Amino acid sequence: MPVDAIFGVSPQTVSDCMKAALSKGGSYSDVYFERSRKWSCLLADRVASSVRADTDFGAGVRVVDGLKTGYAYTQCCDHASLMAAAESASAISSKGGGNAPCTESFSDPLYIGRYDMQAPWSQHLPIECLKTLDELIFSRDSSVLKFIARLDCSEKDILFYNSLGTRCSETRPLGSITAYVIMSKNGRTESFSCSRSWRMGREMISDSLLSDMADTLIEGGRRLFESDRPSSGRMPVVFAPGISGILLHEAIGHAFEADMIRKNTSVFSGKMGEMVANPIVSVVDDGTIYGNRGALSFDDEGVAGQKTYMVREGRLESYLHDRISAAHFGVEPTGNGRRENFRFAPIPRMRCTYMEAGDSSLEQLIGGVDKGIYVDNISNGQVNIGQGDFTFYVKTGYMIENGRLTRPIKDTNIIGNGPQALADIIGVGDTLVVEDSATICGKGQSVAVGCGMPAALVRELNVGGLDK
Repeated sequence: MPVDAIFGVSPQTVSDCMKAALSKGGSYSDVYFERSRKWSCLLADRVASSVRADTDFGAGVRVVDGLKTGYAYTQCCDHASLMAAAESASAISSKGGGNAPCTESFSDPLYIGRYDMQAPWSQHLPIECLKTLDELIFSRDSSVLKFIARLDCSEKDILFYNSLGTRCSETRPLGSITAYVIMSKNGRTESFSCSRSWRMGREMISDSLLSDMADTLIEGGRRLFESDRPSSGRMPVVFAPGISGILLHEAIGHAFEADMIRKNTSVFSGKMGEMVANPIVSVVDDGTIYGNRGALSFDDEGVAGQKTYMVREGRLESYLHDRISAAHFGVEPTGNGRRENFRFAPIPRMRCTYMEAGDSSLEQLIGGVDKGIYVDNISNGQVNIGQGDFTFYVKTGYMIENGRLTRPIKDTNIIGNGPQALADIIGVGDTLVVEDSATICGKGQSVAVGCGMPAALVRELNVGGLDK
């Protein structure tokens, strides 16, 4: 079914809605229609159960008046409901006599598709993949006590219009497998988890994917039995390629989102064009990686997905803009206007944030450290987004002693400041790995994102606590 037919609205109805939204003033209006269909299945105690299917449906009407936003949503898309939402959203402006142009004709820009579905989730929920993964896990190691896995998938139909005459529509797929294993050995119990996710349909499920996840879980759990916590202190840290991009996203990326810049609550406010890192460092937010969780043909404001350099060769080159911040700073939007669903107005959000590769091998980065740690599995922590102060949990890694990886480590923290850590990167690996984990970013509303890193050497961070 064409996306337009799902919502049953005509361009004339949308035009009427936006004219009503702008009737009291305001310079811009848009209407965002969404139908979201989600399916999930949980496997626990070797049984696949808790199968769910959910559908959400509605539209949001937005009015922008300078830096002010009026927003209202409805779960009905008939003419009367849309006009009522427009009336509510228009209350943000009290200028009277709306003079903003509002077209009655709309055109579809030529967007580049960033994903497709060869096998839609809506046709079949592949519960059997969880059973296969369960069998692989229990067959590979007798120390497995418990295994839990979850399949989450969705298809989101989007139809968007704005008062500038833009119209765009598409179906966005998303699939994720998250798995968790508990193992016991010599009276000790350890747990390890991993996930995989792409903007794809059922074609993302394969024997090689399930085998890779089983290997990752078993090998990760086994290593924990050989690991202990490192001593604390300030020391160099080498971050492994891939999952370490979470640190880049949380401790640094948020501070480049332009709503924080506009409100002067980011440490990077007012630093456009300044050197904020070593010239070997280039940091990108990218919506163009085909099939990535952060991939976008267009953002939730109808702006084409694109690749944005935040830092190029150490110099701050761009913030991440939605339409409001772009208008405020007199620049073009960067395609970062995103929302969780039709109940939320879009705000600047990351897509897939990563550092570009440098010219050092991983062996060279490790070889340059007398005493430090190598981090290869980093997870949730706490971040002061504005200033970038962070504490992150290190699940696994290794000690580095005399330029070599020695004993495995686990369950420690790294503590530092994101902008300072960015400035203290003194080596960048030659291989970029974009992580395929099921990463979610929360900022008042949740969106799917991607991240990545080459290996990187930071001069010094607090490890395991404060200085001795």
